Amino acid sequence: MLDPNFRRAAILLCEHDNDAGGSLGFIFNKPLQTSIDELLPDFPAFKAEVYFGGPVQTDTVHYVHNVGDLLDDSIKVSKGVYWGGDFDKLKFLIESKLIKPTQIRFFVGYTGWSKNQLQGEMNVGTWVMADMHSNYLFKSKHFKLWQEIMYNKGDIYTVIASMPDEINWN
Repeated sequence: MLDPNFRRAAILLCEHDNDAGGSLGFIFNKPLQTSIDELLPDFPAFKAEVYFGGPVQTDTVHYVHNVGDLLDDSIKVSKGVYWGGDFDKLKFLIESKLIKPTQIRFFVGYTGWSKNQLQGEMNVGTWVMADMHSNYLFKSKHFKLWQEIMYNKGDIYTVIASMPDEINWN
């Protein structure tokens, strides 16, 4: 995609409802140069990275984690991946050292699509869908993530994964 916000972006789709109003997700391979406790002054000391979630409402903070059994009101996105939850309890769990920085990703802003927009973009080949694995979020290195996902899809995607970012380098 030519838009720099989405070029080689890996997006976790958290909400998708073509009939009701659209889709919402987070770019999870574009880190910002800050930690959550630097971004939010009333947040406990916690050196978890913050990622650019997308260009929509960049004055908001969201989080995805793998501790849905501990964090009330979390929404299960896929196996081992949860979205949101009780923010006050999150801070308590962090202060109690029950959540580690490797178990959660914070995002500034999000990626959104209006009703039927994502489906339309999929129909013209703008996006490539892949299965979500929690290791992508919590274990993979962000700078290799897009290539890893494409490679794991197999077939022609392995060739695309090995192509350099700059077309001039081919």
